[in-house]
Amino acid sequence: MYEKYLKRCLDLFFSILALPIFCLVFIVIAPLIFIDDPGPIFYNAPRLGKNGKIFKMYKFRSMKVNSPDIRNSDGSTYNGENDPRVTRMGRILRKTSLDEVPQFLNVLCGDMSIIGPRAHLTTKFKGMKSLTPKERKRLRVRPGITGYNQAYYRNTVSAEQKIDNDNYYVDHISLALDVKILFKTIDSVLHQENIYVTPEIKNGKTDTK
Repeated sequence: MYEKYLKRCLDLFFSILALPIFCLVFIVIAPLIFIDDPGPIFYNAPRLGKNGKIFKMYKFRSMKVNSPDIRNSDGSTYNGENDPRVTRMGRILRKTSLDEVPQFLNVLCGDMSIIGPRAHLTTKFKGMKSLTPKERKRLRVRPGITGYNQAYYRNTVSAEQKIDNDNYYVDHISLALDVKILFKTIDSVLHQENIYVTPEIKNGKTDTK
C-alpha cells in the first residue's frame, strides 16, 4: 500500500511545498553560477528511471562548461575534493547538496521520488536485457533525490556496492525506512559527510548503524 499509493502522494505533497524554496534558491544561485563560469545554469543529465525509462534529471551546474568526463576504475563518476573541473560555486553547491534542489521538478513530473535508489547512468544502457539482474532490480522503483546509499555512504563506496545498497532499499521499502533515510540525509548534509571519493574507493557495508 505504501509503495504503490502513499509514497507517490507524499512525493507530490512535499515537492509542491518545495516549489517556493526552489524559486528562491534559483533567484539567488543562478546569477552566481553564471558569474563564476558563464554558461547554462542547469546540468541536464540523461538517467534511467523506473522500468528503464530514460528521463532528463535536473541539477544546478557545478562544473565548468565542456569539462571532460572522468571516471574511477570501477566506472563510477570521479568526484574528488580537488577536482579542477568543479567551479568555486560548484564546490559550495556540492557541499550543501543545493545542486540537487532542481530535482524536485523531476519528482513533480513523476520521473523521480524524494527517496529512492540513485538515478542510474545511461552510458552502457542498451535496453533492459543489457543489464544484470542486480542492475534491473533497482529499476523497479523510481530513483530518488536522496536514498539509502546517498544518506549512509554518499560517494565513498564502489559502484557494485552502490547497486547492492540500492537493492537493499528496494527489498525493504517502508514509511519507517524512508523517514530514517530522510533524517540521516539531513545529518549527513549538515556534517558534510562522505562528499568526496578518494582514488581508492572504500568498501561499504549494507547496514543502518
